[in-house]
Amino acid sequence: MRPAFSVVFLTTLIGAGQGLFIVLFLCELLSQPSSAFLIGGSLIVLVLCGLGLLASFFHLGHPERAWRAASMWRTSWLSREVIALPAFMGAVFLYGVAHWQHLGYTVALGLLGVVTSMTLFICTGMIYAAVKVLKEWAHPLTLVNFVLLGCASGTTLAAAFATFTAPELVPVLAQAALVLTALALSTRSASLLRNARLSPFSTLQSAIGVRHPRIVQKTQGAMGGSYNTHEYFHGKSAAFIKTIVPVFMVLVFFVPLALVLYLPVLAFLLQYAGLLAERWYFFAEAQHPQNLYYQTVS
Repeated sequence: MRPAFSVVFLTTLIGAGQGLFIVLFLCELLSQPSSAFLIGGSLIVLVLCGLGLLASFFHLGHPERAWRAASMWRTSWLSREVIALPAFMGAVFLYGVAHWQHLGYTVALGLLGVVTSMTLFICTGMIYAAVKVLKEWAHPLTLVNFVLLGCASGTTLAAAFATFTAPELVPVLAQAALVLTALALSTRSASLLRNARLSPFSTLQSAIGVRHPRIVQKTQGAMGGSYNTHEYFHGKSAAFIKTIVPVFMVLVFFVPLALVLYLPVLAFLLQYAGLLAERWYFFAEAQHPQNLYYQTVS
């Protein structure tokens, strides 16, 4: 599949925001941190989600019709995501205002934010896990990885932000980030190993009913590219794709594991850069069956 950078930014930004908010709420329940940490953290969550929402508009052919995306909520995980994201942002806004104005009900609002955050995680992950024709995505690990990567990056961001607003929380947040990053490493590695062993639904031989062991496509029957060659294939070489995996594995997992206890700000910045590469690869890795025919432009 062709990775759309608008969706890459959307999913990584809101994922980090969701993870950060869950950490904020847990910190309120367990340690009563400073108001600056809770209010400022809520503002960061809103900024991340707002930037992700803004990025998503660049993926729309007609942004003025974006409201229609919520109309199919009964059957579409995308429509549910469109509803869940503003609901989560609304809960975070109320949570931050309640702390700022000392209005009370912060625990109830925080619980609402956690529920909408997890709902958003499920909706986002299921958009891809529900696509049965793409075997790389159609697995529970897709949803698990969306949740764990979001929580790991959000916790690393919380540790980075705490260095300025709640230094006493940095050690415990850094340790939590270590645990979540290690868990995410195990599940993402499992998905990579699984996908490497997948066999395609069909082959050129089965598609055209010819059993010859070597069939080579020379042309797709058209003079140039089309929607199929543009949207269902990333257009990069196999050698380029292979370089992405070690890059994001190092940046998303091993660098934060090494740095988060000592340099949490740098750990988050490098981890987020790695998440962009990881999410790009997530889309590029999915092999749509139509590429058996549309693999060659001319």
